[in-house]
Amino acid sequence: MESTPMDIDRADRANGTSKSMSSLPDVMSSYRPTKLFRRDNASENNSSAPYVLSIDYDDEGELLLTSASDETLQIYNVREGRHEKSLVSKKYGVKLAKFTHTKSSIIYASTKQNNAIRYLATHDNSFIRYFEGHEATVTDMAVHPGSDNFISCAQDNTVRLWDTQSKHWQGQLLLRAPTLAAYDPSGTVFAVGCPSSGSILLYDARNYDKAPFQTIDVLEQSRSVDAQYSMKGWTKLEFSNDGKSILLGTKGNGHFLFDAFEGSMKAYLHRPTGGTRRAAVGESQATNGAVPPGPPFESSGDCCFAPDGRFVVSGSRQDVLVWDTMKAADGKLLDPSYTLPDKREAAVVAFNPRYNFFATANQELVFWVPDPHS
Repeated sequence: MESTPMDIDRADRANGTSKSMSSLPDVMSSYRPTKLFRRDNASENNSSAPYVLSIDYDDEGELLLTSASDETLQIYNVREGRHEKSLVSKKYGVKLAKFTHTKSSIIYASTKQNNAIRYLATHDNSFIRYFEGHEATVTDMAVHPGSDNFISCAQDNTVRLWDTQSKHWQGQLLLRAPTLAAYDPSGTVFAVGCPSSGSILLYDARNYDKAPFQTIDVLEQSRSVDAQYSMKGWTKLEFSNDGKSILLGTKGNGHFLFDAFEGSMKAYLHRPTGGTRRAAVGESQATNGAVPPGPPFESSGDCCFAPDGRFVVSGSRQDVLVWDTMKAADGKLLDPSYTLPDKREAAVVAFNPRYNFFATANQELVFWVPDPHS
């Protein structure tokens, strides 16, 4: 893959922070696709090229990690705009790959052999540990923001809590079809999305064995704006970095934004062009051989918060959409504030935690940065 240096940001060398991250409102409309990575031997119209399943960043935002449908992991250097390393997991398959708080270590879910979560050292491609316990497909994982703990959801109707220092799960919740999970930025609360009941459950991470302290009734609150996706087609669950909002992504015509404290719906982020062709979480394991239209692959989500918690970025079959959540909604309906043009489908989206940079992917990986001339 071609290597091209890329000035993604102007850093404040005195303290290592980004001056422009705090000015996202000034640059949000100027993001442009800047660097494209196409896998070796894949042409622009090659339908057999692998699909990117997940995108994640390390804590410093320097490295980007993807998992792909050809059972590989790819690591990219964000600052230099180049591909850095390729790892293969043919025996177990790979999806939902995430960095731990040690830059050279990652966790990922298996897609075959068994349902173990694997802990891998990337510097020598060696397994550190297997996390075994789930008896069905893992659907989502979330890494604690400040420790070596993580949580996982699976189709065995459990949520399990793990510590990377032990192969045994530390705790579990028995729930009906828990599909998505997310930690709040403080790590004291985690949320579990259960589309079969149309609800998001919020737990105190220190007292997870108690009942959820809050239940967000997605079904009841979203009926008036998108009843079709109130109880299915969920793709992403995420807290904003300020802890004030919860984003629930769907494969439908929009995403739901909730108040993290009150549980009320702030807005329905309307996506005029509709969703991407990816399967929603759990759809690729549909019963009776049913296969959803489009690629039968899930992803780590086609929407996310920007680091300031104000903007939400979402992919679509063409173009990238941005909502300014501080704008007044028409009732609960909020149309995109900006449309960032791109001919490619953006089925996976992730914003860098440290720099004014985000990435989108489907069969190709695209780096986006603000246009300095805008």
